[in-house]
Amino acid sequence: MGGMNADARIERLGDHALLLRFGETIDVATNRRVHACVAALRVQAPAWLRDLTPAYTSLALHADTACIGGDDPLGMAENWLHEWLGGTNLEDVRTEARIVEIPVFYGGDAGPDLADLATRAGMATGEAAARHAAGDYTVAMLGFAPGFPYLLGLDPRLATPRHATPRQRVEAGSVGIGGAQTGIYPFAGPGGWRLVGRTPLRLFDAARDLPSLLRAGDRVRFVAIDAARFAALDEHAR
Repeated sequence: MGGMNADARIERLGDHALLLRFGETIDVATNRRVHACVAALRVQAPAWLRDLTPAYTSLALHADTACIGGDDPLGMAENWLHEWLGGTNLEDVRTEARIVEIPVFYGGDAGPDLADLATRAGMATGEAAARHAAGDYTVAMLGFAPGFPYLLGLDPRLATPRHATPRQRVEAGSVGIGGAQTGIYPFAGPGGWRLVGRTPLRLFDAARDLPSLLRAGDRVRFVAIDAARFAALDEHAR
């Protein structure tokens, strides 16, 4: 592909979608290009574009092929995307990211791995919690479960491999660390991330107008709370 996005690759994803790849490594700069492309395509809004699904380094474009018509409608969408990318400078795209505060009760039963994680990092438990809460995070993508946010921006000193054997049950709202990223479990279930705390907020509720509390591209700030505040917020969220 020539032009301003010569390193981007377009692939077919089945019969009704295209996959746009911007790279192979997980990093903030590549993920920023993904979200810039989402913002620009939403403004452009071609008639055949049904939905966009961003990931760490790629973007899926879901196409209404019936709207395009012809013998190869997905090919026509691919040609349009190729030409559009060639004339679009994603570096100039300005994205308006929401800032969402997530209250978290760190440690104890809510964060059973925090003390061990702190020891591994050579710091006190309180410092590990403070460092986690102080991060400026970006929702790189949603995946694994509805509303599960993969967050970039973790302090490198807190990066810790997942458990070799996952827990059979992780409580809903649990905040975990898996490698160099952090995330929040929307529902109770199995999970292998190191648990450092828990939020009383409901990450996903199908009855809400917008079921997912977080969207790809949002910025997240964790706010440390005590047990009493957690209980009050948890009761209010039920």
